[in-house]
Amino acid sequence: MPPTLASLVHHSALKLTVRAGEDRLDVPVRWAHVSELADPVPYMEGGELLLITALKLDAEDPEAMRKYVKRLVGAGVVGLGFAVGVNYDEIPKALVDAAEREGLPLLEVPRRTPFLAISKAVSAAIAADQYRAVTAGFAAQRELTRQALNAGPEGLLTALAAQVDGWAALYDASGAVVATAPEWAGRRAARLTAEVERLRERPAPASSVVGGPDNEDRVELHSLGTGRRPRAALAVGTASALGTAERYAVHSAIALLTLTTERSRSLHAAEQRIGAAVLRMLLAGQPDHARGVAGDLYGGLLDAPFRMIVADAGGGEVLAGLTEAVESAAARAGEAVLLVPEGERLVVLAADGGAAVAACVEYAATREAARTVPAEHGGGEAEELVVGLSAPSGPIAAAAAYKQAEQALSVARRRGRVLVEHDQLASGSVLPLLADDAVKAFADGLLRALHEHDATGRGDLVASLRAWLSRHGQWDAAAADLGVHRHTLRYRMRRVEEILGRSLDDPDVRMELWLALKATSAE
Repeated sequence: MPPTLASLVHHSALKLTVRAGEDRLDVPVRWAHVSELADPVPYMEGGELLLITALKLDAEDPEAMRKYVKRLVGAGVVGLGFAVGVNYDEIPKALVDAAEREGLPLLEVPRRTPFLAISKAVSAAIAADQYRAVTAGFAAQRELTRQALNAGPEGLLTALAAQVDGWAALYDASGAVVATAPEWAGRRAARLTAEVERLRERPAPASSVVGGPDNEDRVELHSLGTGRRPRAALAVGTASALGTAERYAVHSAIALLTLTTERSRSLHAAEQRIGAAVLRMLLAGQPDHARGVAGDLYGGLLDAPFRMIVADAGGGEVLAGLTEAVESAAARAGEAVLLVPEGERLVVLAADGGAAVAACVEYAATREAARTVPAEHGGGEAEELVVGLSAPSGPIAAAAAYKQAEQALSVARRRGRVLVEHDQLASGSVLPLLADDAVKAFADGLLRALHEHDATGRGDLVASLRAWLSRHGQWDAAAADLGVHRHTLRYRMRRVEEILGRSLDDPDVRMELWLALKATSAE
């Protein structure tokens, strides 16, 4: 501990006597300073023991002493040492009363005790405290390193929490809590995710100090990583500000966790290269070779139903966000996931029904919602993201799953959606696909001659054609729907054939006409 007024009073060689403020002797002393100025406040930093002989003070004037002591207290002076036997044989009552009134500890310094002895005692105590702090810091560093090597980040957090007499938490790249120590700190750490998110917006290294949840403690947040975008974050919660030894421990933990993060980053890059090779083999129809290359890296991912995800974006930041969301969800759930960046695209192979797929869908929903936010509220400028999600598949049909994901992505782009699942296309209607401008142009061109005929008032060929096709060519049923005789309907269908130059007996012609009618009616 740093020196206090009490430790100085108990110092046998100094022979100090307390004349006021006996209940405030436990205050730490940052330095001992001698000043005979009538107003030494401009030269004070706070935490000093001020030593005087009252050479230039009217120490017997109650009003002057009241103002003098009040200014010292306001400047953060923690104690006043008064040398007797120099200018005054004893401490004047006016100064004692003023010190008692303001709660400033007043120490009587005997003539045989030079101020230099007090300064040396304070300096030696501060040096000893700093040495103890540095020694404790190095010991903490050794313990943290041992725990990091033997027990990983969880062991390191446990050691750190013990060193600072508080709690510690590690957050992943998405801001989610990865580990805490002790376990009871998990709830507190989870309530700080918003603060962690704000910290992650700043380039690493970055830090901030916040009040704990419900003012329970003081929390320091530190980003981890050497890149522009932090890879993780550390939270340290304590009841009060950290001391020198505790600060050494925190800095050591930051360094060790950063090294672990960067090492994980290198391993992650290597895993991605292996993942790219595995994906190429799967798409080439070589699942056995893919399993051989993957080994145990992806667990049972290649043996269970999986989903193929293809994401496309106009910028790297949004893909990085999707990658973090998917990886973090998979890590928390203990799932294997294969991610392969391809320029402005990202290919993901994840377990069907797993947390990674759910995180992808949730992230896409968030981006979809951001599109609806007005520009004046920060919306409308989000980077474009389009995602296609295949149906559940297996290694043998990986190429088909990839094609499904690309088809779903193409439909999502055409519809202005962020994410489309291939299952939705298979279970839904084909009619939304007819909204394409090229399809509408084809339909308008195919039916234009019939519309021009009807515009002259010489018949209703378009409506008759629609009724006939909807009744699968049944004359009586279609004629009844139109309210005309079947011979009239037969005549109109012959006119349709003559105008279009196509035979309605051809099933391809009937199909094209039906789709054209649907496309134009959907406008």
